Amino acid sequence: MDLTVIQKIVIYALPVIFAITVHEAAHGYAARHFGDMTAFNAGRITLNPLKHIDLFGTIILPALTVMLGGILFGWAKPVPVDFRRLRNPKKDMLWVAAAGPASNFVMAIFWALVMKFSVSAPEAFALPMALMGKAGVTINVVLMVLNLLPLPPLDGGRIAVSLLPMNLARPFAQIERYGFIILIILLFSGVLGRILEPLINLVYALISAIF
Repeated sequence: MDLTVIQKIVIYALPVIFAITVHEAAHGYAARHFGDMTAFNAGRITLNPLKHIDLFGTIILPALTVMLGGILFGWAKPVPVDFRRLRNPKKDMLWVAAAGPASNFVMAIFWALVMKFSVSAPEAFALPMALMGKAGVTINVVLMVLNLLPLPPLDGGRIAVSLLPMNLARPFAQIERYGFIILIILLFSGVLGRILEPLINLVYALISAIF
């Protein structure tokens, strides 16, 4: 069914905000677990979206991409992590980075459950639940796959730095200063969509198999 702009914003608002902010909070929880208290001391280990929202990255840009029909794209205020304070910086970096995408996978499962239970919900709630559930699955799967790309400063880039031997990890980590520019170029050139689409479909298939 075709939705108006207002309907799209209403349906996508909660899934977008929580997909991005829980992702960031997960990094903070993992960092604290492995010894870095930077995010905790900054008051960023919280599920309160207001602590993580970036006006442009969390609200304006995702809203524009949803309305224009492109790949959902956005970010929250990054949770501060000082990898030097982790008990085993190179090894623990992997788990801190992976916590964000892992949280998106868990949220995708949650929204899939919302879709599943929408069929037995009262008629007035069934369609909104189904649409919001579908939006939640889509948003979280896209953000999970996007963040797992091996490009610093994305989580996949940090995972790659953790796994590479030191002589390769150091020069690879230097890409981070250009990472955001590379990502924007890939997004607007359409290359990013072609890279992500088969991976997104694979995760969709996995979630479908679970249910």
